[in-house]
Order: sequence, then structure tokens, then C-alpha cells
Amino acid sequence: MSHYDTNLDKNEANYVPLSPLTFLERTKDIYPNYEALVYESRSYTWEEVYKRCVKFASALDKLGVKTGDTVSIMAFNTPEIFEAHYSIPMVGAVINAINTRLDPNTISYILQHSDAKVLIVDRQFHDVIEKALKNVKNKITIIDIDDQDIDTSSFKRIGELEYESFLNTGNENYEWKKPKDEWEAISLGYTSGTTGNPKGVVYHHRGSYLMATGSVTAWNMPNKLNFLCVVPMFHCNGWCYPWTLAMLHARVICLRNIDVKKMFELIDKYEVTHFGGAPIVLNMIVNAPKEDQKALKRKVNVLTAGAPPPSIIFEKMENLGFEVMHVYGLTETYGHMLQCAWNDDWNSLEKDKKNEIKARQGVRYPNTEGAIVMDPETMKPVPKDGKTMGEIMIRGNIVMKGYYKDKEATDKSMAGGWFHSGDLAVTHPDGYIKIQDRSKDIIISGGENISSIEIENAIAKHPSVSLAAVVAKPDEKWGETPCAFVELIKDKPATEKEIIDFCRETLAGFKLPKSVIFCDLPKTSTGKIQKFELRKKVKELS
Repeated sequence: MSHYDTNLDKNEANYVPLSPLTFLERTKDIYPNYEALVYESRSYTWEEVYKRCVKFASALDKLGVKTGDTVSIMAFNTPEIFEAHYSIPMVGAVINAINTRLDPNTISYILQHSDAKVLIVDRQFHDVIEKALKNVKNKITIIDIDDQDIDTSSFKRIGELEYESFLNTGNENYEWKKPKDEWEAISLGYTSGTTGNPKGVVYHHRGSYLMATGSVTAWNMPNKLNFLCVVPMFHCNGWCYPWTLAMLHARVICLRNIDVKKMFELIDKYEVTHFGGAPIVLNMIVNAPKEDQKALKRKVNVLTAGAPPPSIIFEKMENLGFEVMHVYGLTETYGHMLQCAWNDDWNSLEKDKKNEIKARQGVRYPNTEGAIVMDPETMKPVPKDGKTMGEIMIRGNIVMKGYYKDKEATDKSMAGGWFHSGDLAVTHPDGYIKIQDRSKDIIISGGENISSIEIENAIAKHPSVSLAAVVAKPDEKWGETPCAFVELIKDKPATEKEIIDFCRETLAGFKLPKSVIFCDLPKTSTGKIQKFELRKKVKELS
């Protein structure tokens, strides 16, 4: 044993479990009067947010909520869900933020599977929640969010308690609980569940702390920024930004619903400097009517994550004054853990080449110990040739604890000491990763692997195209061929032949879509195109 391991033990003075809850405590002490949360007619300082969170935690304690209990919340991006990211863990409980667009059956499953003791819910969801609760066996206390800034006359009361009244039963001097072990759970979030029931992803305090701090470095975020909450806070806990923003004593502007005109108004009014959003949000921004857009007074930094956006989106956003960085991650990795970190050497490149680089997923975040494209069979890294496909594998403190009550799925997802993402990608000579497809989305035509994303990028450059998604269509001769689903920009018509001929300019013949279907694309609440729905349509048409 080394002298460095002798009489140099952990103690309360030199080791404290990491928790993002401490960010709020620090900011309250140092910047108590800085504006923290802004939503319609409401505004709270950081001291007020802290006191509200402590009082709500105290009220939960009085209700009998204990360490390790699950408290669910189904809400829009309003102050209540931001506060829940602190108040619920402050009593030692685990926050379970539920996707606001789920059906009653899936919500029932989540409430039952998560062992929820309390459900905090916006009254607008009264209809779906009433249906969901009919199939839930465990007794759940319901706390209504009564949003005074919207017309609630058509919304029923769901619970016996109301958020503000319940909060005021708490004590602002409550001695809230910090985790005894940073491995303790802080959050439970459910995957999209496109096949079967969704899986419950468990985050710990340590990972949440590290993701929050890593984002600051990766995005060069300054103190006291103005952040517009666009990413739903139920999605990977808003990419962990509720915790990041307290650390930076930022001003957080809440947005109840995605409305591009409203976004431009808030950006203008509050001098917004940063926001995150799925590619679908960027698409809505660039294709918004001119009368809904406002000229930006300053550069606005944007993170986008999800399905890789077409490179043309970056050009259109830049023309409006937005600076976009592409990131990549999963629910299982606390949100984004790859970033397209920009290299100044690329500034002199042609515009198209720069946009192509911006569409890559990039390199690992500062808080990610490993992100490699590997052959899933051999678990060896693929060559850095930009051509050889493998699966993105991830290792680090921002990989989930595991799937709630599902050891088999947990073990399978982390086989070989790496988290298996299911995303197929290549590694370029400079080490930057670029997703080619989900393993289930790759099209195998005549023995050739075709990336649906490559075809989607080609189609998206057509001036009439708003969105495009490509899936495999069964084919008697080739096994599979690409089938494109296209959503057009209003008043900009196009034909199937025009789209295919346009792709012919940049794609090899075997990669061309053999059929093009024009329609509104089905999307999830976070803007991801639901390809499983498109596959169903293809089968019906075959």
C-alpha cells in the first residue's frame, strides 16, 4: 500500500457527494435578487425560487413522501416543473417528469411501474389523466397546477390539492435532504416506447451534476445569460438545464407551448442568448411566415439534438442570425454527450462544406469519458475513414444507473463495459463522429447498406421541402428500396418526379428513393419523426 493510501481517508471535510441541488443553494446565497424565472405575468428571483422549492419539499415531507419515493409531474414548461427539479429531490424523492403527449394507457403504465406516490399535473391534462388513473392500482395523491396565465375555464380539477396552496403549507426553514451517496437516484425518465412498454431510465445525483457542469464548458455558457426554455423539461430533464441554469444564475424564460411567433417575441423582449431545440423547431423557425419573425438584435446561440438535421438548416438559421451547434445524446446519457466542437481552421472553407461539418455529431463532451464507434460483434473501434459503419458506444459518469426494475435490459445495454446506443455511425479521420442511421433504420437494398439520413439530407435541400423521412419499403427484387415521405412548405408544390430527379444530382442511382409520398409527417412531442408509423404505412401500401 502506498503512503498516498495511508491515513488519507475520505471524511466530511474533504468529500461531499455531488448533487446539482447545491447550485440553487449557492446562487440563492450570492445572487438572491437576480431575476430567475419569468413566465407571462409571473417573475421570481433566485431567493424566491429557493424558498418556494424548500417550502414545496417541506409540504411533500408532511404528506409522507420519503427518500426513494417517486413523485411524478406532467406539466408544460412553466415555473412549477422547473421548481420540481429541486423540490422533489430536496425531500430525498425521485422526480418522474412525464411526456405531455402520451396516451392514457402509457401514462397508466408509467404511474404504476414507477410506484408514484404523488402526481403533480397541469389541469389542461384532466381528460387524459382521468382516463389513465382508472387503470392505476396504487393510491396517488394528485396536486393540480392551476395556471392563472391561461384560460382554465374548460379544465376540470383533477386532484384534491392545488400547487400554490399546497406549497404554502410548507415551511421555508425546512432542513432539506442532501444525498448521503451521490449514486442515489434523482430522476426517473421513460423512453419513447415505440415498441412495447417504455423503459424507465434512472439518473443519479453525480451524473446530473456532471452533465450540468459539462454543458457550461461545451457550449461556452457565460454567467447571467438569458435562456429560453424550449426543450420540454420532461425530456431528459430538459437536457439537465434546470440544474445548469441555477449554477449560472441565468434568467430562465418559460415557454408553455412551441409557438414560433411567441419565440421571436420572447427573444426580442428578454434579449435571449441561448436555447435548445429539436431539428423540427429549427425547421419551424426558418419556414415561419415573415410576419411571425423578428430581426435579431444580437446573436442567439442554439443547440439542436435529435435526428441529424439536414445541412441546409444550418445555413438558413445562420442567415436569420442564429448560431447553431449540433449535439447528440440519448435519454440513457442524461441528454447530449457529443458536440460538433468547431475548429477555427474550418472558417475558410466553402459554405456547403462548413454546413456539412456542422451536421456531424462530433466529439465527446468534457463530462464523457468515452464515445467510440465500434463493431458491435468484435467490440473493436472501426477505422477512421468516414465510411466504415459501427455502433456508437458510450462510457462515463453520464451513463444512466440502469433501467428501473429491468436488470436484463440494463445488462444487455451495457454489455462489454460500454453503453450500446443502437445508432450506426462512422468516424472521420479527425475523430469526429457522424451518425448514418439507427440500426433499425438502415436500408439494405441488393446487399448494399443505404443510410436513410443521407437521402433525407439530399431531399431536404429541395426548395419546396419542409421535412423528409425515408424508410425501407419491401421489394421483391432488391429486398428493400428507399421510400421517402415528404412534408412540403405551404404554397410550394412539388411532384414525385421532381424530388427523385433532384436527388439524382447528388446521390448514386441505388440510393434514389423509388417512391415519394407527400403528407404531414407524424412526430413525437420532442419533434422526432415517428418512423415506425411510416413503416406501418409502407407495409399497408406494399
